[in-house]
Amino acid sequence: MPDHDRIEGAAKDLGGKAKETAGKVTGDEKLKAEGRADQVEGKIQNAFGGAKDALRDGNKH
Repeated sequence: MPDHDRIEGAAKDLGGKAKETAGKVTGDEKLKAEGRADQVEGKIQNAFGGAKDALRDGNKH
């Protein structure tokens, strides 16, 4: 089962993409910037979760 951080990070990334798109459609630069920031945060959290998964899986061998 994937680490909770991977799931939450992927959700933040997806939500950030939606926010950025909404900002583009409405011309809201602040919303676009928030969307990009959410995507970065989500990608970092997802990577952190992936590292935890790798460590956990590595300890099983």
